[in-house]
Amino acid sequence: MVREAKGQVKVDVALDLLWRGLSKDIVTTVPKIVPNLVKKAEIVEGDGGLGSVILFEFGPGAGEVEYQKEKIVELEDSQLRLGLQVMEGGHLAAGFSFYRVTFQLTPSTDKETVVDVTIAFECEREEAASAAFISKSVGSNLAFVRALAKFLQEE
Repeated sequence: MVREAKGQVKVDVALDLLWRGLSKDIVTTVPKIVPNLVKKAEIVEGDGGLGSVILFEFGPGAGEVEYQKEKIVELEDSQLRLGLQVMEGGHLAAGFSFYRVTFQLTPSTDKETVVDVTIAFECEREEAASAAFISKSVGSNLAFVRALAKFLQEE
């Protein structure tokens, strides 16, 4: 059974700038924002649009996990919605049979954006989906959005 966990963050970055950094420029921005966690990101299938597969090679801050392949399963420019589903490695190697993160952006003001993060998951091993782990996962994605916003403000 697929379960969900959600979180929300408001950041001081204009909607269009944040959307570009999160969707179109994700391969270049992620290693710059969290180099200790992601040492390299590259598109290994597709053109960066819907259906493309991104390989994230993890750094020492990610622990024993070496990589994760994620497929862009939602890319809605008009709705400002990005969905990434883990296809190999990472969370799947940690006991999940399904793991997808969706980012939904909404303007708050001209210079502020609200980002809703939804994690949908299903587990092979129940211990993989402990409340603490899922809470940490939501928190990590919210922290990533904050770090992206800070990076874009400084750029």
